[in-house]
Amino acid sequence: MMQIPKVGRSSGSGPADPRGESHYQCESCGADLRFAPGQTRLVCDHCGHVQDIPAATGRGMARLREIPLAQTLAKGLPEPEMEELRTLSCPNCGATIELHNGEHATECPFCATPVVTDTGTRRLIKPQGVLPFQLTEDQARAALSKWLGSLWFAPNGLTRYARKGRRMSGIYAPFWTFDAATRTRYTGQRGDAYYESRTVQTDKGPRTQQVRRIRWTPVAGQVARDFDDVVIYAARSLPPGYVQALQPWDLSALEPYRRDYLAGFSAEGYTVELHEGHHAAQAEMIRVIQTDIRRDIGGDEQQIASMDPRFSDETFKHILLPVWTAAYRFRDRSYRFVVNAQTGRVQGDRPWSAWKIAFALLLAVIVIGAIAYFQSR
Repeated sequence: MMQIPKVGRSSGSGPADPRGESHYQCESCGADLRFAPGQTRLVCDHCGHVQDIPAATGRGMARLREIPLAQTLAKGLPEPEMEELRTLSCPNCGATIELHNGEHATECPFCATPVVTDTGTRRLIKPQGVLPFQLTEDQARAALSKWLGSLWFAPNGLTRYARKGRRMSGIYAPFWTFDAATRTRYTGQRGDAYYESRTVQTDKGPRTQQVRRIRWTPVAGQVARDFDDVVIYAARSLPPGYVQALQPWDLSALEPYRRDYLAGFSAEGYTVELHEGHHAAQAEMIRVIQTDIRRDIGGDEQQIASMDPRFSDETFKHILLPVWTAAYRFRDRSYRFVVNAQTGRVQGDRPWSAWKIAFALLLAVIVIGAIAYFQSR
């Protein structure tokens, strides 16, 4: 879900009203403030005045609270840990977008689709942490242009179109992180390779070959692993491959959630519920545990017959991670791109130029024909 910070008439840290709206006013001229990427301050674009974010000490993730998972799934969270937001739904990519006061329509920052369907209000878990933007919009646009320029067969027109200063949207995307201690008993088989000599008949007479065989031995054992901050995307507006390509994130730079960091940016709220995120995290953990089991079995090959993972001390956090997004329409097609606003990694719709592909095929035919001609002489 997209959660858009509100602009209003207060100063300092921007107190929130019951609907979770934060307001930031320049102490010098009264204009709106925005968070300055890579810094711990708010900047006024009107007069250039700068205000520090109170208590932005940079101690990061050490101050974030881990929330017991089982208790939350069973009983929910206290009212102060929740917030109620008025939202719209994007009919194209599925994002849910929070509205400004008095606003009845907006544009989806993920796909640039006009969004007009009012979905009412939702009660959501407040974020515990936020990873502040490090890259400015200009830096993100430069990273996107470089990425587009590195793609073979990309239309030159799209690269030029993206470089023309088209606006990008700064968005805090929602994630769950999960911690767990695991102990897993398993059974399986260890395969040790050996070789046997075998004689085969060939056109040149009998020939001896070495044939690889596997000797299987039943095994059983137990592995243990503690997981810290398994990161799960908590929305559906970006394809899983895009989110995967933006990794890794340096979560040591996380700050306790303050709406100051959202000033001038959007923040996508979650549409993947906590229990769904938990199932996805356990699936990620099980894949790692299977690797641990194969390593514990040893040998040249391994077969896992059964495994019984036990999870304990499970906790979670809801955090916001920064991305720059761009949706470009070029020659009647829409292209969507995202940039990791901490590292500059880029992912998006891969554009193709039919002319470049046709030229490459023609060139390949010419080269192959030339090689065949000279070989036949």
